[in-house]
Amino acid sequence: MEITPVVFWNVLLTLVIAPAFWAFRSLLAEIKRIDILLARTREEYATKTDLRDNMQSVMDALHRVEDKLDKVLAKEK
Repeated sequence: MEITPVVFWNVLLTLVIAPAFWAFRSLLAEIKRIDILLARTREEYATKTDLRDNMQSVMDALHRVEDKLDKVLAKEK
């Protein structure tokens, strides 16, 4: 069987171009997935007011611990 240019072209398309298109399609799907995850992350991250409220709660708790420690140290003297 003689290899004609048409047969060569069909083999080239089948063995080289088709896997390249498959890989390209897979990459596009992965980019779309990452884009969706990024959008979800942007929606769910803490706002400045949330962070400020949480930090205030932590600072209040630390002040209570500090006051208790001062009372304990004052009793030892």
